Amino acid sequence: MNKKYDFCKAILRAKLTQLTYSTQISVAQMKVFKFGGASINSIERIKNVAKIIQSFAGEDLLIIISAMGKTTNSLEKVAEAFFSGDKEKAITLFHQIKEEHLQVLAQLNPTPQNFLSDLFTEVEWLLHDRPVRDYDYYYDQIVCCGELLSTAIVSNYLNTINLKNIWVDVRDIVRTDDNFREATIDWAFTKQKINDAVVPLFKETKVIITQGFIGATDENESTTLGREGSDYTAAVFANMLDAESQTIWKDVEGVMNADPKLFRDAQFIGILSFKEVIEMAYYGAQVIHPKTIKPLQNKGIPLHVRCFLKPALPGTIISDLPVHNLPPIIVLKNNQVLMQFNSKDFSFVEDNLVNKLHQLFVDIKIRPNLSQNGAISLYCCLDDRPEKIEKLALAASELFDVQVEKDVVLLTVRHYNETIVTELTANKIELLSQKTKETIQVLLKNS
Repeated sequence: MNKKYDFCKAILRAKLTQLTYSTQISVAQMKVFKFGGASINSIERIKNVAKIIQSFAGEDLLIIISAMGKTTNSLEKVAEAFFSGDKEKAITLFHQIKEEHLQVLAQLNPTPQNFLSDLFTEVEWLLHDRPVRDYDYYYDQIVCCGELLSTAIVSNYLNTINLKNIWVDVRDIVRTDDNFREATIDWAFTKQKINDAVVPLFKETKVIITQGFIGATDENESTTLGREGSDYTAAVFANMLDAESQTIWKDVEGVMNADPKLFRDAQFIGILSFKEVIEMAYYGAQVIHPKTIKPLQNKGIPLHVRCFLKPALPGTIISDLPVHNLPPIIVLKNNQVLMQFNSKDFSFVEDNLVNKLHQLFVDIKIRPNLSQNGAISLYCCLDDRPEKIEKLALAASELFDVQVEKDVVLLTVRHYNETIVTELTANKIELLSQKTKETIQVLLKNS
């Protein structure tokens, strides 16, 4: 199967680019841009992205683009149908995704080429097989298609309007382990590939288009870096290219103290520190991927968060400089599960049992968002990933009496005050709470 994928990738690369590598080149004043799915979810927005790129004419840009709109969600449904054994449903769902992308391509290019066919074939061949490996493996082989399709379409459009660029399959650059859905990057290998295969391209073009979120193992099996991993990929490239800056283009004017879709009075924050953003990301703020900051901080590369709808606005600047007097920063994580692990014989939950439970978290590849110990119980709040929750509950039942409560919400407030906490928890059932001097977390359920 992998040989088939390699063959498809080779054909696609040949159709999109004619690459001549050189090992002696330096990239000055390089910028890394990342455009999310919302920035390309319509023909008008794709053209808007092109205008933004044109406004940086003459500068070296490495551009990472996410899957279009809700394509990742749609591909997840394909993966779920395939793994459950409903091959026909999976093929039908993927056909819909295929047609949507072909329609976008046709509207952008009056004489579209057939260069997407090899990307479609990668997934279609898989869907005609029978699942014999874990779900996470198939998830990565299917879901990675979204970024490949979107970048190929945008790259082709930019070339048709004489905004010359080179498309790169990031799976040929970013090497990872085989921890599917949460892959870890091999930094040494990836750094060497960037030096050998990416840096020389700036001798031929000012603009390189590639993907975030995905990589590949040394067996050429596609992997993903976790949801929203495109920001992280951009930071990896920025670090390894010694970029001047990284910019994440979003549909808001910059970083807000809360999700503006949930809180109408959300406030814009113009300046933030790396430390604060790491804290926000750790607690689940969607504006920045949790692993994004460290590669930038290591090289002192500033991160800009700007609005693709209003590119003239300065946006938020995130750097090493400390920032004081921040407003309360609110993070809501929906689709949470509270798991209660109770001692079977009313004895204390001691280190030995706790260590065994933590090992289950490692083995199942799931991390608690909040945990709290009692004398005979241990409480954990986790993302509701049904296949992992079921596996965890079954394995833990050999050690504990396990109770599972779904449809709970984890509220985190940084720089909280009592007024804001009271307001946010009103008319809710409080299941758990923890607080420090700067941060409070409360697990809530509707009353």
